[in-house]
Amino acid sequence: MPIVIVVGAQWGDEGKGKIVDFLTKKAVIVARYQGGHNAGHTVVINNEKYILHLIPSGILHKNTICIIGNGVVVEPSALIQEINELRKRGIPVSDNLLLSKNAHLIMPYHIALDRANEKSRGKKCIGTTGRGIGPAYVDKMGRTGIRVGDLLHPEVFIEKLETNLKHINFLMKNLYKSHGFSARKIFNEYIEYGRKLKKHIADTDIVINNAISKGKNLLLEGAQGTLLDIDHGTYPYVTSSNSIAGGACTGLGVGPTRISKVLGVVKAYTTRVGSGPFPTEITDSIGEDIRTKGGEFGATTGRPRRCGWLDTVILRHAAMINGFSGIAITKLDILDGLDRIKICTAYRYKGIIYKDFPKEMNVFENCIPVYEEVEGWKRSTLGIKEFSKLPAQAQKYIRKIENLVGVKVNIISTGQKREELILLKEQF
Repeated sequence: MPIVIVVGAQWGDEGKGKIVDFLTKKAVIVARYQGGHNAGHTVVINNEKYILHLIPSGILHKNTICIIGNGVVVEPSALIQEINELRKRGIPVSDNLLLSKNAHLIMPYHIALDRANEKSRGKKCIGTTGRGIGPAYVDKMGRTGIRVGDLLHPEVFIEKLETNLKHINFLMKNLYKSHGFSARKIFNEYIEYGRKLKKHIADTDIVINNAISKGKNLLLEGAQGTLLDIDHGTYPYVTSSNSIAGGACTGLGVGPTRISKVLGVVKAYTTRVGSGPFPTEITDSIGEDIRTKGGEFGATTGRPRRCGWLDTVILRHAAMINGFSGIAITKLDILDGLDRIKICTAYRYKGIIYKDFPKEMNVFENCIPVYEEVEGWKRSTLGIKEFSKLPAQAQKYIRKIENLVGVKVNIISTGQKREELILLKEQF
């Protein structure tokens, strides 16, 4: 009954899509447990690039059931567009995709509120994608959200919608000096979405737990990364949900005693999108070279990612919070050719050395990284499939990470393609 959670160990964009795609070969179900269409997973198969936003990357495998869980917030037109794009490329999407009845809907007013809020913050903006994810979670916690299952009951949907718009329209007109929303227009639009999505809507918690009872292999995936978790990340520069491994239990309806392994995905360096503190950020030509070589631009927004050296302080924090049983290192090949590579092992703040992640953002944003330098390998690692064939310095870099984080490396990605990977330990 192996149930494996794959979770990002940094600020997201660690390459989880490729790792999930690889592990899906032995999984019957791949389920997404949080986030929205603000995240993008990229998988390269036979030189073709697939970018997925809501649908788990397991959809690229035949005979795999993909589930969008109750912890996800769903913009239905974005999901329908993603389904149609996959079908155009010959990927079948039918009863192999299930959408939880209890997943909350992103409404047009959530998007408007998201963008208005960001604009009003000015220089103190959080750096959201403006896609309504945060406001949708606000309504969920405020118990005014509208759920996917409501699309199947028009009388329930319109009642909730009209109630919400009384408050939303007052807010839009009086605070943001903007136009309000028409209940009838939204109703007609969303009921049509419900008609198109009806065959995918299901009691996904029952489907998942039935599979567990039968001893099937399950793969549970999150979006974003640990440092963007609403509770354990760099608050307030975080996402609006629990992206850590614990979010899989609430976001899918799986008891914690059922989880077998937690695999943390770690980029061989560090990146961050949007605002927020980033101690190891590289602002010179090396950072620009890493961005260019690594294709560090958001799969969803196209925004350039900020690049920095590997930070093992945040990795130790991620390992502790998630309970990593192993880690997967991605984009090792992007560091090929560097003379020296820095690794952050601690922070210095006002003369004090921090080996643990500081929770106070006024401390964290003023921390100075304490580095150790290692020798670069100056040889290509692209496409290498055996650990023993990596350059000696690259092997030392991997072992150094293991020692500093306290978790064994199970998988190493050496390129974008599905087959460019070193497997050190099976997950199933």
